[in-house]
Amino acid sequence: MKNLGVNFLQNQQAVSVVRQASLEINENEIVGLVGESGSGKTITTLAITRILPPAARIISGEAIFQDADLFKMKEEQLRLVRGAKIAYIFQEPTMFLNPILTVGSQITEAVIAHQYRDKLKARERAIELLREVVLLNPSEGFFDYPHQLSGGMNQRIMIAQALASNPKLLIADEPTTNLDTDTENEILDLIIDLQKEVGFSCLFITHNLGLVRRLCQRVYVMYKGQVVEEGSLDNIFGHPQHEHTKALVEAYLRLGTPSRLDKRVSPERQKGCP
Repeated sequence: MKNLGVNFLQNQQAVSVVRQASLEINENEIVGLVGESGSGKTITTLAITRILPPAARIISGEAIFQDADLFKMKEEQLRLVRGAKIAYIFQEPTMFLNPILTVGSQITEAVIAHQYRDKLKARERAIELLREVVLLNPSEGFFDYPHQLSGGMNQRIMIAQALASNPKLLIADEPTTNLDTDTENEILDLIIDLQKEVGFSCLFITHNLGLVRRLCQRVYVMYKGQVVEEGSLDNIFGHPQHEHTKALVEAYLRLGTPSRLDKRVSPERQKGCP
């Protein structure tokens, strides 16, 4: 993404919310986008596939994905990218899961839409995805409804649904915000393990530098709608340049608990579910 600019129309006036934001994600790389609430992180990531709120307008920039500019694509072309090649997971999965359908049927629908038209093959792939996200007894869990599951399990369902199309890019927008610490650790480990096994790029959005330090290879820092710094973990944590980055790192080192955040979940814990 190069020089992204996004305005919001408020009271018939254009308000700039993202200004000249640029970022790059390589193949099979996990990149962090960090910043405080209201810094423009979510708007930036929603702009990638043009799923912005009605009041938002992209006023500048380009988003190059597999040699094509997503901002110049026609809507019917872009539909072939959304969900299929670029998938999202969000912080509140129950807002995006249908409460009146079993989780298995919802994953099966995603598989039919992006992989297999045959319903039997799609169902088998859905059960396989449930197994990949470490859901105990996936054949039985297939028939559960979202309200019967914990927040952590629903987040696993959403990850399975996102991976149903074998996307090239997974965008995770604060997917562990509403989870307790143990469940958060399990979801982070799941993303790390799936990224290694399946092979996809990931843009991980968060306000928590501890999660970035544990999960990502590179980091972008947003502040007041602008990307103010980019670098490796060593550079961001060891030699921050921008004043806002310095403040974030100082707060993390003062208040964070690196020993816990940097600890991987044991293989025994990974066999269970939150």
